Amino acid sequence: MATIGFIGMGNMGYAMLKGVLSAYSPEQIIFSCIEKDVRQRVSDETGVRFAESNAECAANAKYVVLAVKPNVYDTVINNIQNVVTEESVIISIAPGITIDEVKSKFERKVRVVRAMPNTPALVGAGTTGVSYEKADFTFEERDVIEKFFNSFSKMVEVPEKLMSAVVCASGSSPAYVYMFIEALADSVVKYGIPRQDAYKLVAQTVMGSAKMVLETGEHPGKLKDNVCSPGGTTIRGVAALEEYGMRNAIMKATDACYDACNNINK
Repeated sequence: MATIGFIGMGNMGYAMLKGVLSAYSPEQIIFSCIEKDVRQRVSDETGVRFAESNAECAANAKYVVLAVKPNVYDTVINNIQNVVTEESVIISIAPGITIDEVKSKFERKVRVVRAMPNTPALVGAGTTGVSYEKADFTFEERDVIEKFFNSFSKMVEVPEKLMSAVVCASGSSPAYVYMFIEALADSVVKYGIPRQDAYKLVAQTVMGSAKMVLETGEHPGKLKDNVCSPGGTTIRGVAALEEYGMRNAIMKATDACYDACNNINK
């Protein structure tokens, strides 16, 4: 019997699977996927065996990750109803679906962990907000939950009421970062820097800047000020970003994302 089973092998399921292989052997993992060509390709690439059905996957793993879109949750849960037991741990990564809502879809008592990972898990650099009722799990199970999420991300435990905000902070925001990288690279390609060099310069700067925030503990505003010499080039660029509404655009994007999370099933 495997330790971890993935139901679904889309972008997020694949990213988590690739990351988890840093901590678990292929023999400890199983997955199911409706697309035959995808499951064969993923199995060939990773050495992880696939199940022929969602029920087979759930029956052969204690920790079952529902890595599917919210609109097919009911179908998938119906597939696995008869094989999930009280010993199973259901890991839900669907935005907008609460732990109680997942539990209510099962015809038996189940234990649920709600999480919001992000796609940088693919390169072992993800971030995952996690919420679950610790009293429902043994110490050993808690250790496995932490090992699982930390294998591909930095795990941050949050109260469930904040999970929609986590989607905004880290679940959806990689798309915004990619847009920033693309836009900044385009802006210097205009001045003659080759495109691949531009991507490298900008992406490395984003990664290094993020590392400065995490490792120094300094406020981002202080780190920004450290780059801005009086009357210099950087403060003029910062002033232009303020003039054209960078902060407001980000906050509006967050509002839109948050509203979507809270209305996803309405």
